[in-house]
This record gives sequence, C-alpha cells and structure tokens, in this order.
Amino acid sequence: MTVIGTVESLWRYPVKSMRGEQINSAFAGFAGVYGDRIYALKSSTAEPGFPYLTGREHRELLLYQPRFRNQQNAASPLNLAEAEGLEPGLTSLYAEMDDLKLEVVTPSGTVLAIDDPELIDMLQHKANDEDTVSLLRSHRSMTDCRPLSLISLQTVERLADDCGTSIDKRQFRANVYLNMENTNGFAEDDLVGKTLAIGPKVEVSILERDPRCAMITLDPDTAKSNPLPLRQVAKARDGMAGVYAAVLKEGTISDGDEIRLVG
Repeated sequence: MTVIGTVESLWRYPVKSMRGEQINSAFAGFAGVYGDRIYALKSSTAEPGFPYLTGREHRELLLYQPRFRNQQNAASPLNLAEAEGLEPGLTSLYAEMDDLKLEVVTPSGTVLAIDDPELIDMLQHKANDEDTVSLLRSHRSMTDCRPLSLISLQTVERLADDCGTSIDKRQFRANVYLNMENTNGFAEDDLVGKTLAIGPKVEVSILERDPRCAMITLDPDTAKSNPLPLRQVAKARDGMAGVYAAVLKEGTISDGDEIRLVG
C-alpha cells in the first residue's frame, strides 16, 4: 500500500452547527465519528427532509461551544475492543444518551445544559418570529450527507492562495484533516472511488467530492462572513472542496496516523 499522507488533526461537532472540538483520537464507526453531531436544533420552518437550524440561518451558533460532561463515555464505544472487530452490519455499543449529555458555553460565557430551557429560549430569540426551535438527539451522527468528511491542509492553503485571503481550516468543519504528500491542493479529488487505510485498522471508501455551502464563509471565532471562499470553489471547483467517505472497517484513528491507498 502506498502512503499518501498523514492525519493532521481530528474533529467532532457534538451539536450540529455549533463549534467543534479537536480530539487526539476518534472512533470511526459505520455511522461516523463517535459523538459527532448527535445533537441538533430543529427548526419548525425548515424543510421536512432537512429540519435543522444551522449556521446558515443563525451564524452565531458557531460561537456556542458544546462539551461532554463525561469525556470517557464520549471517547469511544463502551465495547471498544469488540467494536473494532465487528463486521459490517453490526453496530458498536453506544453509551446511553444520559451518559452523553452536554453542557454548552454560550458566547457570553454562561454554561448551560444542552436541554436547559434557558438555552433553547436564547436560541429561539435569535430565530425568526415564525420559527420554533427544539432539540433533537440521536446516537447516529446527523450529518448532511455521508458519515465522514475529509479535507487536506494543502487544499485549504491552495484555496486561500487562489482567493488572496487567509482561510481557517476550521471553516470546512471536517472530521479528518489530512496532510498530503501531494502539495498541489485538491489531491483528494483523485481519491473518489478508492479505498484508504487510516492507522492500524480503519478503512474508508471515498464516495464523492464535498459540495460546499455558506458555512465555509464563516470565521469560526467571530462568525463573520467572507464570501470569497465559496465564490472561488463555485467558480473553479464546481462548488466542491474536500471529500465524503463511508467507513468500511471500524476502528480508532489518531493524530499522525499514516493514510495509505488500498485501491
């Protein structure tokens, strides 16, 4: 197998559209990264097929920092050793939702439980008058499309050069950031249809390029918008940057793990 890069960093987003958290290792299961996007905010005015309140409608969501109260329960499945040996079609054992509860640090510094009515009221006031905001919970990641998202640092750097502006990698809200041997940028596009081995156990199938939306225009620290990244990917890259993947073999991915081309 050919080494094509390494894992630069790993991220999960416990609440959809809220600020992410960097983690040293991640359990990549068939449903995605353990603990990723297991909470979301439901909007009563959203489309039934995509019922979420996101940073596209409410930019300040990016300034809310969720954190698990029990970091051990949120780190990996309860049956980690067995889960890493499961075949496709079987599911790793998730902690109960009560053991995966979150608290959220608001932009003002107030810390509230994820299900605290005060937090929901706070977000309700940011929504439009016709909208009702409520909380959704799920063991499986409530991702937009595929369970795992990847993008290389080289692609982010290339896009920044093309735009003539600085771009924070976090704007792409990937689970796995790659440091590729190919330094040209957008090298992950050529991986679509191929299988990658990441670390000692995990294998993923690269399914498709990642279609981008206004989320990549938002500064993760200020929520201010710069439209240049989205304009550039629309103009030069068919609106795509990074790739989506499905997990073929479950296991733990860690910082610095080699990424190898299987086929």
